[in-house]
Amino acid sequence: MTTAFSLAPLFRSSVGFDRFNDLFETALRNEPGSTYPPYNVEKHGDDQYRIVVAAAGFQEEDLDLQVEKGVLTISGGKREANESVTFLHQGIAQRAFKLSFRLADHIEIKAADLRNGLLSIDLVRIVPEEAKAKRIPINGTQKPALQH
Repeated sequence: MTTAFSLAPLFRSSVGFDRFNDLFETALRNEPGSTYPPYNVEKHGDDQYRIVVAAAGFQEEDLDLQVEKGVLTISGGKREANESVTFLHQGIAQRAFKLSFRLADHIEIKAADLRNGLLSIDLVRIVPEEAKAKRIPINGTQKPALQH
């Protein structure tokens, strides 16, 4: 049973945080058991992040990374079974998967690397000058351009 509730009252005094509300609602709707493959999201500095996905048994050509409309999608295709191998126990899952991560504004993919069964994706926040905080003069020489 899922409980639906709105976080709208928390955002009455905010402007431009509609996507933040969507992130909470999406997280609440996520299905339990959709944790394959396991992954970490790491912060390595004020503007540096890394996503590490356990991609045991996958090779570079089995994996696909795409960014579209602020969403990073990591997918892995099912490997072709080697018919000459009979598994007595198969504990390493090699099924297809798809992980999606909504990226905040100004987050860019810096690099991706597959080593020792771990797919590492380095991300960096690059804030353009026009998006950085600006000091607003009070009673300055500039007149505000308000039109009614």
